Amino acid sequence: MTLTPESLLAGLDEQQRVAAEALIGPVCMLAGAGTGKTRAITHRIAYGVMTGAYAPNRVMALTFTSRSASELRGRLRQLGAGGVAARTFHSAALSQLNYFWPHVVGGQAPRILDGKGRLLGHAAESLKLKLDTATLRDLAAEIEWRKTSGLSIEKYGSGSHTRSLPGRLDLGQVVAMQEAYEHLKDGRKQIDFEDVLLAMAGMIESEASVAMQVREQYRFFVVDEYQDVSPLQHDLLALWLGDRRDLCVVGDASQTIYSFAGARSDYLLDFPRRYEDATVVRLEQNYRSTAPIVATANQLMRGRPGALSLHAAVTEAGAEPSVREYSSDMAEARGVAQHIVELIEAGTRPENIAVLYRVNVQAAALETALGDVGVSYQIRGSKRFFDLQEVKQAVMSLRAASVSIVGEPLFKSVSDVLRSLGWSHSAPEAPGAVRDRWESLNAIMGLVDQSPPGTTFRQFTDELMERQAGQHEPTVAAVTLATLHSAKGLEWDAVFLVGLSEGLVPISYAGTFEEVDEERRLLYVGITRARRRLALSWAASGLQQRSPRERSRFLAEIGIRTARAAGARGA
Repeated sequence: MTLTPESLLAGLDEQQRVAAEALIGPVCMLAGAGTGKTRAITHRIAYGVMTGAYAPNRVMALTFTSRSASELRGRLRQLGAGGVAARTFHSAALSQLNYFWPHVVGGQAPRILDGKGRLLGHAAESLKLKLDTATLRDLAAEIEWRKTSGLSIEKYGSGSHTRSLPGRLDLGQVVAMQEAYEHLKDGRKQIDFEDVLLAMAGMIESEASVAMQVREQYRFFVVDEYQDVSPLQHDLLALWLGDRRDLCVVGDASQTIYSFAGARSDYLLDFPRRYEDATVVRLEQNYRSTAPIVATANQLMRGRPGALSLHAAVTEAGAEPSVREYSSDMAEARGVAQHIVELIEAGTRPENIAVLYRVNVQAAALETALGDVGVSYQIRGSKRFFDLQEVKQAVMSLRAASVSIVGEPLFKSVSDVLRSLGWSHSAPEAPGAVRDRWESLNAIMGLVDQSPPGTTFRQFTDELMERQAGQHEPTVAAVTLATLHSAKGLEWDAVFLVGLSEGLVPISYAGTFEEVDEERRLLYVGITRARRRLALSWAASGLQQRSPRERSRFLAEIGIRTARAAGARGA
């Protein structure tokens, strides 16, 4: 079917269409969870290109992860707007920095540090401080927060601190470590991840010719997940824009879960005040979850600043979310594992099930319980799919074969290559490395079925390499285990939220009202990942905890009666 401006708009709901047709000037999309914001963004850009309002090479779509940027590029390509740049803030700034540095400063741009740990270790040695790896990691995070918050070391040192300082260091030692780190970095002519944005911002501010060229290149900006923007990113965006006003921002204040890293939802909530003539659109029609799940999410966020009131578009009734109390962490893990077995036996595919938790250590009991009942799982945030050795080998082999094999059915071409690497129609019966390898190759084979009719072997491998570059991983036939943070942007038919006790959700170190509110938003993100089933649970005791736990205060707020899982007690 040939795309036309009318057909692009035909599939949008009323509010999405309002956003898509507001092509010029400031636009603010307040987009709740599951309301089709990516669809609205991409159709708006494609509509602008198709109607001639936008030259595709003058549009910049910005987001926060390589995966999201890759998804935006893929969708825009399908809608006929493949010439639009979709990048992260850092990749856009780095591209500009590499281009302008030789002209403005001379020579090649400085090399970017792979990580801060080693240099911080050298800084500690220079100050005769003995710091462990965990403290060095926390120092790296503190440096990142300072820079993204737009603070110099002097301002950081003189300001009042509500943040916990790394390890057992006092403020003077933290400041000294940061000064030593910057001195070593400058001496080695290196920059870190945050310096990329700082350097580009400084170059635009100080060099009129750079500012003119940057603003000439990009005229129209779209920023996804705007609630996650930091002061540094906000300042750079303002410099990219100059005195122009063609900016569309999209976000949900209820999904602000990175405040610890400098993200501020204020920029999203204050947008209509900064641009009094802005077109403000509220996307509140939830297309993901059943009505009971949507109601639970609304109840949790009722009365919170910027919270949207979601309405379920899904017509099926859906089961009511459940809350279960278990005697211990292990009892909870085994109870959840048994419910997962029942779901799979009833027809739910493993890849459509997720278990979400607050901290990584909670995965251990779940791994044991799922292993005991023979359910395959993958831990999101561990080794990435495209980093697996067998996947790297498969991508290289497919790419090489696509150069010479032309005209065959796609299924035959791909399956022939994967068979040579050990794939077969039937999965190996025994668990272990052989089965894991088969699962990885079978996931690639599954992408063939998802390809549009008529896709050539070369086009398939191009798409595969695009996924590899953006870490846009295929679905693997396994239950997902993930922290609440790493689950953002994803969704499953059935979601189990475990460990909902005081000290975990909200986390024990959330002491201020703002920190507890961030924990509330984190739970909201978890709840809104579920499409059809939602099960919440907590354990009355932990492995090394003498005093009994209390259920999370948030469970009392959502008003679901708790069922005591007697059969799992003492397990």
